[in-house]
Amino acid sequence: MRQTKIVATLGPATDSPEVLDALIEAGLDVARVNFSHGDPDQHRQRVQMVREAAARHGLPIGILSDLQGPKIRLDRFIDASVDLKEGDAFILDVDHPSDAGTAKRVGVTYKKLPGDLSAGDTLLLDDGNIVLAVTKIDGGAVHTIVVTGGPLSDSKGLNRRGGGLSAAIFTDKDLSDIKLAAELDIDYLAISFARNAADIEQARRLLHNAGGKAAIMAKIERAEALDNLEEIVIASDAVMVARGDLGVEVGNAELPGVQKRIFRAARRCNCVTVTATQMMQSMIEASMPTRAEVLDVANAVLDGTDAVMLSAETAVGKHPAKVVDAMRRICEGAERQGDISNTYQRDVEKFDTAEEAIATATMFTAHRFGVSAIIALTESGNTARWMSRELQDLPIYAVTPLASTARRCSLFRGVHPVNHTLTKTDDLGVDQEVLDELKRRNLINPGARVMMTKGDRTGVSGGTNTMKILKAGGA
Repeated sequence: MRQTKIVATLGPATDSPEVLDALIEAGLDVARVNFSHGDPDQHRQRVQMVREAAARHGLPIGILSDLQGPKIRLDRFIDASVDLKEGDAFILDVDHPSDAGTAKRVGVTYKKLPGDLSAGDTLLLDDGNIVLAVTKIDGGAVHTIVVTGGPLSDSKGLNRRGGGLSAAIFTDKDLSDIKLAAELDIDYLAISFARNAADIEQARRLLHNAGGKAAIMAKIERAEALDNLEEIVIASDAVMVARGDLGVEVGNAELPGVQKRIFRAARRCNCVTVTATQMMQSMIEASMPTRAEVLDVANAVLDGTDAVMLSAETAVGKHPAKVVDAMRRICEGAERQGDISNTYQRDVEKFDTAEEAIATATMFTAHRFGVSAIIALTESGNTARWMSRELQDLPIYAVTPLASTARRCSLFRGVHPVNHTLTKTDDLGVDQEVLDELKRRNLINPGARVMMTKGDRTGVSGGTNTMKILKAGGA
């Protein structure tokens, strides 16, 4: 069974029940709703379509939404685009009319930009395709020289190499979208351009105040986030390696090492990871990935990411289901390399909870006792998450009565959520009912030896205190 999860972004290319069915059949685990594009009614419709498709397939498909965040953008050009030449003078002017840009001067959405810059800074436009050197600041005008030129069109993004732009973490649009996420009962809410733990904690408060219960995911895409990486990971339920803006801010040459560093920090802190941006970019048009894309996805799997993510490839691409299927096959191929499970075994000096102690003891025993599966009876999903931090090739079945917990577990590497409400209450009756249900679903074989974790009292979150070795009976 595939261990690495697949996240795919919804968009115009997926707006039909037939395409959503094909995505799920190809291997979709989590659907992403990008609040940077579309309006609230479109988001509502897409979430509803995913829930209906998941019900048709009897699978707990998670939903991830991410906030647009303080993306700093240029304003618009008179002719929609310009062509900048190396050596040209070019001015970013916060007081310039928003629709009157030329090859000499253009407006900027972020009005405090001049105060964040000084002569000698390097600015990167359009994901680094255009490079500008700042020569001076004159009131609201940032004077630059074009270092790397090319075509530049309306509303392209702007970054400062090395980070340091001080735009507030949440815009008015983000505050409205947080309320929408709560209304839609989203499973994961991703925070764009997170800088520190305080940003994550503020997001959690805003979401809870709106009535939302989603897990919080930090998108690591600012250079300054790397200075606060440990505290961000500890404050978050999951982190996304958002390689677009991150690559622009730290430089492409640094990006591979930074990605591995984020993986290591997340695994130390029991945090889930998602690897994103241009993983299968050529498949927006092509029907097959490039060899470089195959290696990129496979290396993320080998490095231990929980999930790999598709963006424009599924949202606006020509072959949404084909790209998910290709990603699934790459994940499965990488997971067949036999050294993965020996590389990521947790070395823990101290356990903070009984759940974590039971989860780690279970994984230690399972590797050495020849079981065929691990079963975690869970209300919160935490025991299954802790188990999944140690990479291995055994399936972990997270059996939970809560649909929301099952959807959240759909992002955990190696965890296969099973939404089932127990009818038995006595200890042996519970064991037998769970084994019978998994056999009914063809997830374990009659006679299989398995390990099970659970609490003394069913229906209590955080109560896991028992580890058992069981043998499934006959058919």
